[in-house]
Amino acid sequence: MTALSTEPVTATLKTGSARKVRRPGDGRWAAVFLGPWAIGLVLLTIGPMMASLYLAFTDYDLLTTPTWTGFDNFTRMFTDPLWQKAMTVTIMYVAVSVPFQLAFALMLALALNKGVWGVGFFRSVYYIPSLVGTSVAIAILWRQVFGSAGLFNQGLGLLGIESTTSWIGDSSTALWTLILLRVWEFGAPMVIFLAGLRQIPTELYESASLDGAGPWRQFWKITMPLLTPVLFFNLVLQIINAFQVFGSAYIIGGNGGGPANSLLLYSVYLYQAAFANFEMGYAAAMAWVLLILIGVVTALNFWVGRFWITYSDD
Repeated sequence: MTALSTEPVTATLKTGSARKVRRPGDGRWAAVFLGPWAIGLVLLTIGPMMASLYLAFTDYDLLTTPTWTGFDNFTRMFTDPLWQKAMTVTIMYVAVSVPFQLAFALMLALALNKGVWGVGFFRSVYYIPSLVGTSVAIAILWRQVFGSAGLFNQGLGLLGIESTTSWIGDSSTALWTLILLRVWEFGAPMVIFLAGLRQIPTELYESASLDGAGPWRQFWKITMPLLTPVLFFNLVLQIINAFQVFGSAYIIGGNGGGPANSLLLYSVYLYQAAFANFEMGYAAAMAWVLLILIGVVTALNFWVGRFWITYSDD
């Protein structure tokens, strides 16, 4: 009986193991399909990164041979008033625009999650600003809206507030117009928030209602804790994107820096150093500092996230 009972099992094991044997040529086909990606990774990503790392320690103007200067670019950078100004403007832009953008996106996602008729249509319409917000046309339109005779001042006039201020031309308000443009690009995080809200079980809200919890308490005790992973994802993604904003700041700022360099974001100053002043070595050093800064901020977000992110298993 023992022999009869083990033979089928042995045959089954042999058959199952035979199916897992790698066929000759499988590795070659994998290499064929992965080859273009690997070549692109080396030539278009790793190669330029290593070249820029070398140029960061040189004096290079695109016309002559790079000259090794060591840490001179980094020493100059940390004592450069314009670099300090660009860093200050960028940090303020990120610190203000990202929270406002996420709050506005979450508010609209909550509204669309209430079963509004035509939610698919509204979701598509609200996503459009994220697609066109960084385009040249929108940046030019933004200059017209917040100009001295723009639509914003005309709207204030309808409310009985007469204003001829050029909000983009005033150094005290120019950055706020750029922040408003960032908030207007709420479509992508809103769609992600809406997807996260759809994953929260409705039974939790029903149980909370039976226990006497109102909408505000349900939001803070159910919605926000279960939405923290999605909030964290949006936060990290939008911070990284905000640090790299260039097109809208460059166009709205006119010559790139705006009035009193109030719109001199880090990427704008990096562009000026590379393609206006032809200081390619200095620009490469700035790019690596920006990369390190984004990496540090992202790592801090992951470390702090351990204390406030709630996963479903918890």
